[in-house]
Amino acid sequence: MRNVCRWKLLTVVTALDIALGACGGEGAPTQPGAGSFAAVSSGDDGQVFVYHTCGITFAGAAYCWGDNSEGQVGDGTAFRLNPVKVAGGLAFAAVSAGTDHTCGVTAAGAAYCWGDNSSGQLGDGTTTDRSKPVAVTGGLRFASVSAGGAHTCGVTSAGVAYCWGGNPVDGFGRSTPGMVTGGLTFARVSAGYAHTCGLTSAGAAYCWGGNGFGSSPEAVAGGLTFVAVSAGGEHTCGLTSAGSAYCWGANYSGQLGDGTTNNQTSPVVVAGGLAFTSLSAGDQHSCAVTAAGAGYCWGVNGSGQLGDATTTSRSSPEAVAGGLTFAAVTAGASHTCGTTSAGATYCWGFNYLGQLGDGTQNSALSPVAVAGGLTLGSVSVGDAHACGVTSAGSAYCWGENVAGQLGDATGGPRWSPVAVAGGLTFTALSAGYRHTCGLTSSGAAYCWGPNNSGQLGDGTVNTRSNPVAVVGGLTFVAVSAGGAHTCGVTTAGAGYCWGLNNRGQLGDGTTTDRSSPVPVLGGLVFAALTAGLVHTCGITTGGSAYCWGFNIDGELGDGTTINRSTPVPVAGGLTFTSVSAGRDHTCGVSSTGKVYCWGHNYWGQLGDGTGTTQLSPVAVTGGLTFTTVDAGTSYSCGVTVDSATYCWGVNLAGELGNSTPSLGPLVAVAGGLKFAQVSAGGRHTCAVTSEGLAYCWGANASGELGDGTTVDRLTPVRVVQ
Repeated sequence: MRNVCRWKLLTVVTALDIALGACGGEGAPTQPGAGSFAAVSSGDDGQVFVYHTCGITFAGAAYCWGDNSEGQVGDGTAFRLNPVKVAGGLAFAAVSAGTDHTCGVTAAGAAYCWGDNSSGQLGDGTTTDRSKPVAVTGGLRFASVSAGGAHTCGVTSAGVAYCWGGNPVDGFGRSTPGMVTGGLTFARVSAGYAHTCGLTSAGAAYCWGGNGFGSSPEAVAGGLTFVAVSAGGEHTCGLTSAGSAYCWGANYSGQLGDGTTNNQTSPVVVAGGLAFTSLSAGDQHSCAVTAAGAGYCWGVNGSGQLGDATTTSRSSPEAVAGGLTFAAVTAGASHTCGTTSAGATYCWGFNYLGQLGDGTQNSALSPVAVAGGLTLGSVSVGDAHACGVTSAGSAYCWGENVAGQLGDATGGPRWSPVAVAGGLTFTALSAGYRHTCGLTSSGAAYCWGPNNSGQLGDGTVNTRSNPVAVVGGLTFVAVSAGGAHTCGVTTAGAGYCWGLNNRGQLGDGTTTDRSSPVPVLGGLVFAALTAGLVHTCGITTGGSAYCWGFNIDGELGDGTTINRSTPVPVAGGLTFTSVSAGRDHTCGVSSTGKVYCWGHNYWGQLGDGTGTTQLSPVAVTGGLTFTTVDAGTSYSCGVTVDSATYCWGVNLAGELGNSTPSLGPLVAVAGGLKFAQVSAGGRHTCAVTSEGLAYCWGANASGELGDGTTVDRLTPVRVVQ
């Protein structure tokens, strides 16, 4: 049950954008949580290099990064290359980043703004810049807000639109909200650089302000009915219920996407015949997402804001490079951000002031992951908890904590990662059923959690809520925590185990529990050991698999159901590169990349297409070539050579990750994510992408998915901090 994981951030929308479909500039979070972004908005100035990005977590905390010259990041400091928390402790339902200011609305409908206020765009009745959120005056309750160039607009729950700040039409502004004239009932508004557009509840689009519009709403020509509209620098785009995108306004960079660079005073259809679910108009470019989650952009591309790995401007849609599956994209001035269907946030384009949020000032021609949270080098899943270690060796755990298995010196569950106490530097962690062990860089083993059978190896049976050293002075290269026992491999390849031994799972020839390490008999030289619930398996340096312990369902793979207190060879003469012991079955990857499993098979956890228990290895169906496999309680998961993840077996809580809580044969994990490793636990699964982003799915009653909630998930969700 051991694996690797990392994580960073989640969903996206922009300054010149409004909620479109699954996500957008002023959209509400699609799912609860903490530490990952439910929505992000990119600051934009169509005239000068002023850029920032902001987001809200699923728990409503606001974070910003990039330029902070006017206080628009909201933390009272200089520009930031990574997301920083906005001061004030407010919980936002949505956030919108304008040119040099940012606004957000709480779940109660209160609006707050911060940053540049030279035109009154913060709406607090002054023109004083603010580096922290201030309340918009007037006592109005907004359903959404949108920050533009030097003005802000919002729609109340009754559909009344209000705006405040600069007014390019008459040169005068206002520092408090003023009602938009015309008596229209709006579903949403979108503030562009110098103009604003709104969508009525009937789907009619109206615009006002600069770019030839008057100071009161004017109907957009053409009689089209839109489900979304987004105002950009000097152009606007809208989306029909059929998924057709239309744009109008300035087109000197091809931002209308009609295959020309001719300005248009009425909507023209975006070329290519694509059906979109969301779109966003930036300064001089536009982006959209298809129903299949493919991202497309068009317009100016001098900084790589189209994300197609070039700097060539496009007058019709061009696919965003990287093959990511997006839920939404948001276009800023010279950069773009997108949120994947699994909630990861990526940005691309200009990055001089850190607006891509990747911790650098390097521009990117294709998507790069937004930084934030922890970067984990490995992760391991237990029964109802998980643990991971950062590249710097810090250990974090989350989920159930009834016996101190999280190691944070407390007894309560954690819905997102918490640091393991003690300040030790680990190279690897292993989460067992309800205890956890780790290996330091010097090869010392430490364990924490329940210890009723001596599974912590400290010479006692005392439960520990923080790490204690395994006694004996052994130097380990690997450690594996099982049901109520633990095993490790020393630098010389010797196997040692400790803890519960009622079925001979320690391999010392007895059934006596041990509170300190005892050698596994047989003189074998091991490359790795894996501790299951009540049995243990190992691979020798020559690739031969051996197992010992409980064998009622054939989980030892020796062709019998006889318990063994010393290692016996797995039948079949196969050569393995890895092996994983689950509850009552075992799986391994052969030297040819085929996965073989043996043991209990009531739920189909052996993956051979039957429900028949097997006493010796059988091949997993499907003809796939795997690099790794992990056996959980009554299911298994593996990663193929092309980084696709498949699971098979029981699926009552969504542990297979394929969108349906039903028994599954070999099924692909939904979302199209490319994982480097997967770890199967009790009723939940975690995996890590090649970029080090961690995702989990399945049961979540104790917060074991690490997404800040206790909601079960049928498909992967990001682990958050």
